[in-house]
Amino acid sequence: MLERQEAEVFLTLAEELHFGHTAERVGITTGRVSQTIKKMERLVGAVLFERTSRQVLLTPIGRQLADDLRPLVDGMNDAVRRAIDSGRGVTGDLHVGYLSATAGQLLLKAVALFAARHPDCEVHIREAQGHDALARLRGGDIDVLITDLLIASPSDLIAGPVLLSEKKMLAVAAGHALAQHASVSMEALADHPVTLVAEELPEAFQRDRNPTHTPVGKPIPRGPRAASFNEHLTLVAAGRGVFPVGENTPRFYPRPDIAYIPITDAPPLRWGPLWLNTNTTQRVRAFVQAAHDACQTTP
Repeated sequence: MLERQEAEVFLTLAEELHFGHTAERVGITTGRVSQTIKKMERLVGAVLFERTSRQVLLTPIGRQLADDLRPLVDGMNDAVRRAIDSGRGVTGDLHVGYLSATAGQLLLKAVALFAARHPDCEVHIREAQGHDALARLRGGDIDVLITDLLIASPSDLIAGPVLLSEKKMLAVAAGHALAQHASVSMEALADHPVTLVAEELPEAFQRDRNPTHTPVGKPIPRGPRAASFNEHLTLVAAGRGVFPVGENTPRFYPRPDIAYIPITDAPPLRWGPLWLNTNTTQRVRAFVQAAHDACQTTP
């Protein structure tokens, strides 16, 4: 019969469609992933994945098995987590992270309330960068990340409640042609290169910070790529491009060489908690609740 780890390997491959990525997530070798899938195919009596030199695809039978198996495995994992949580309560260690200074302020409010409610659980605070935030969540270095919720697009992540919504501003060099404007529209980006975010970030986040066209369809020139938020600001100050930021940025990053101009027609930034769906423990749920309550009761 099918073992639990075999089911998890199969479901992970069904999501990733890549043997190497599956091996990394599950913590086994690529060869072991291949052996597991071959064993399952012998058990089922049918091919579950079509493999070529360029891609891996689910067969119709493989897709049906994945759809039938996923809720059963998720239910089993949830049952085990509930039993563990009931036995332990909210104790042990919780690793919480933040991406940006704005997220850091939200995190501090959440940590203060969580610590008051659950003094037996020790909280460890971690700062993340755009290029490594999701990898650290998946690797277990961070249990909950306070971040821009647009990075929550991968299917293995859960986004919690919105803790803060803020309008966008455009960061430009102090001597830039837009620096003296009271406000700008997204159409202004057609005339100025925008610095690019890390390639590791999800497409939804990249489309938001680095749109390819303005609302009326004008192409937006691409500037140099930055690995961190401070690097974005340095490139902006050097006149290498402009970059959309949140309205709290001037408070946390006041710089004489940068001007922050309100954008009148940009969608807002939404900040909140993010965690792995396989790591929905009682500690994580309690922290998310504390974050929600803390940000509802304080300005």
